[in-house]
Amino acid sequence: MKIKQVILRHLKLDLLHPFTTSFGTEYDKDFILVEVKNEDGLSGWAESVAMLDPLYNEETVKTNWHILEDYLIPIVLKNEIQHPDELFEKFFAHLRGNYMAKAAIEGAVWDLYAKEHNLSLSAALGGERSKIDVGVSIGIKDSIEETVETIGERLSEGYKRVKLKIRPGWDVELIDRVRQAYPDIPLMADANSAYTLDDMDRLVALDDYNLMMIEQPLAHNDIIDHADLQARMKTAICLDESIHSVEDARKALKLGSCKIINIKIGRVGGLTEARKLHDFCQANDIPVWCGGMLESGVGRAHNIAITSLPNFTLPGDTAASSLYWAEDIIEPAVTVENGMITIPTTPGIGYEVSLEKVNKYTIYSRTYRG
Repeated sequence: MKIKQVILRHLKLDLLHPFTTSFGTEYDKDFILVEVKNEDGLSGWAESVAMLDPLYNEETVKTNWHILEDYLIPIVLKNEIQHPDELFEKFFAHLRGNYMAKAAIEGAVWDLYAKEHNLSLSAALGGERSKIDVGVSIGIKDSIEETVETIGERLSEGYKRVKLKIRPGWDVELIDRVRQAYPDIPLMADANSAYTLDDMDRLVALDDYNLMMIEQPLAHNDIIDHADLQARMKTAICLDESIHSVEDARKALKLGSCKIINIKIGRVGGLTEARKLHDFCQANDIPVWCGGMLESGVGRAHNIAITSLPNFTLPGDTAASSLYWAEDIIEPAVTVENGMITIPTTPGIGYEVSLEKVNKYTIYSRTYRG
């Protein structure tokens, strides 16, 4: 496979509703859409999940553009690629970090590879499922009652699991009220690193509410304090921001820092490492699920494909496009039926990227040729 052209586009989509977490509120989504083309003009697509500001991690839209333009695109354009797995080694052999930038262009090459071989992306990755269970993530609302009402709406739409964003002061009372209204639903809490061990008693109090897990309660780069917390809690801790590789996961499991791992393609540097992390967790009896980063339909399609692997046994965050966007950039949009998404079987990501819609939301673009 020879990549002859790479196109970067900076897009901006307005969210239908503000989405608030412990580190801030998002009203819209700026992101980089990556397109790679082969000698025949066939395109592969992916997106960077980096945010405008370094809030989730240190990467941003601007830093991703720089890394893509100055480092990663030249590697892709000058090398003959037999398989997308090769890019992981090429990228990480010379360049540290910048996982989301690496994942963005690697994902586009994976899509193109699957299309060239007349495979769905799911099949190219070794996926086994034809459908996946889907959960939904609910941000911090203005009131607990609004949260309870939103949960009711999402349950009526069939979602199989509810994730609530929490932070100090928006936690035990919230979960208690939700459990009064919905005593038996699969429920989890996501703290996005908002707590410290000084909050141990508050976190341990959540043991009373039969949660599936508490996601990343402590620092974004920690596995030591999480081990102390997990030893005190019955509820499973799920690590997100702390895990960038199989090696990170190995150390976390050795220390007893978690019982579940969230796999985000962008956070771990691409589909190749995401699959390796899945396989490692499967071999060690650690369930995994796929988290979301408010992706457009292109990113959602990649999440759907990776979730078809067998150890994704917990519902992920890849909800329907219509929960977030008035208009997505793919056709058809991602839809959920009875709490499930059907895995596309057509070549590549299985959704058509609408150039008309892409152009409508593009702020800036640049083309690079080999």
